[in-house]
Amino acid sequence: MNAPALATAGVATAPSVGLRRYVLGILLTVYTFNFIDRQILSVLLQSIKHDLGLSDQALGFLAGFAFAAFYATLGVPLALWADRGNRRNLIACALALWSGMTALCGVAQNFTQLALARIGVGIGEAGCTPPAHSLLADYFPPHERATALGIYALGIPLGVMFGLFAGGYLNESIGWRRSFMLVGLPGLVLALLMRYTVPEPVRGASQRGGGVTAGRATARETLRFLLQRPAFLHMSFGSALACFTGYGFISWFPAFLMRSHAMKPAEVGLTLGLLIGGAGGVGMVLGGWCADKFGRSDRRWSLWTVSVVSLLAVPFGVVAYLAPDPRWALAWFTVPIVAANFWQATTFAQTQSLVLPHMRAQASALLLFIANIIGLGGGPWAIGAVSDMLAPRYGADSLRWSLMLFGAIGPWVAWHYYVAGKHLAADLARAGDAT
Repeated sequence: MNAPALATAGVATAPSVGLRRYVLGILLTVYTFNFIDRQILSVLLQSIKHDLGLSDQALGFLAGFAFAAFYATLGVPLALWADRGNRRNLIACALALWSGMTALCGVAQNFTQLALARIGVGIGEAGCTPPAHSLLADYFPPHERATALGIYALGIPLGVMFGLFAGGYLNESIGWRRSFMLVGLPGLVLALLMRYTVPEPVRGASQRGGGVTAGRATARETLRFLLQRPAFLHMSFGSALACFTGYGFISWFPAFLMRSHAMKPAEVGLTLGLLIGGAGGVGMVLGGWCADKFGRSDRRWSLWTVSVVSLLAVPFGVVAYLAPDPRWALAWFTVPIVAANFWQATTFAQTQSLVLPHMRAQASALLLFIANIIGLGGGPWAIGAVSDMLAPRYGADSLRWSLMLFGAIGPWVAWHYYVAGKHLAADLARAGDAT
């Protein structure tokens, strides 16, 4: 498929199928780089720990709060900009920033410098997903959004997979410092591609009747609007709990395999990367597809599918952590990895439909703020802290028990999505976009 020769100032007519696919493909690539740069740290943690002499709690801070506090907080003002300005340009600038800061992680000489570089990565990545969700909501109508956002969300397992591949191989070949540099720099080229080949669509283009939906909303107005939607509140806290265990797993499972099963970094990167890329990708796409399919006849099932899968995954996780062989541990963990990604497409799709077009980026940012402050900020840190507490008794297996403890949150996630589903149809009708 040929890219548009030049991105126009705005697309007022209905975009062609080819253009929609191209934009979705570019945004998927951007999101993949987002997670490569974010997640490569996990497979480098052991090397950084030995080189800089850091504790698990300090490493959990680098993987969690150092990134999440700025990523989640700055997402709100950047989303306000996205709802009023050019979303394509914002994504391109954000991509250039986080790619450059990833490369700078490789020159850090101590904990403080590495933390500051990670903060820079978080600041840049805050400008990616909210405007991307808003763009896709204008390119795809409501009945196709969950599927489109599920494809976009494939950037998570793909980014984690390639991050683990590159991190594991490069770590053993050239060390953790050069690994950061080589992974960060290609994003600068992609930023130029985003800026000059992706058209900025007219807001509200996919609404019934098409055309521009005028209006502006402050962050306070958008927050007040969403606080009156019980479906959004329960989706937010359900996704936050899912992120808590999901990001904790992604951050610490590589170290668990190295400590409890004596696997090498390159071996972990290859096997775990393939598993997350494959099973995680299935979860992303299947979650969106199931939401669109079962939600057509009963909107509640757009979210109840998440409840069912979250409950089914819990026993598989327990068996995986107790497995004595790493191959069985990885095999049993296939189901939890699918389930860990099932919530994303439908949650972001329903959020886009719950609000007016000029609120979409802010709504996405508020959802990400709640999910990431609790999940991305707290998950890796809490698992690391509990691992440190259990270390005197369990030694190298302390991570095994810490991960298994927090993996039991699945029923809590399921309850929130069950309640959210009960309110979804009424809340969508109030937003005027229940098709």
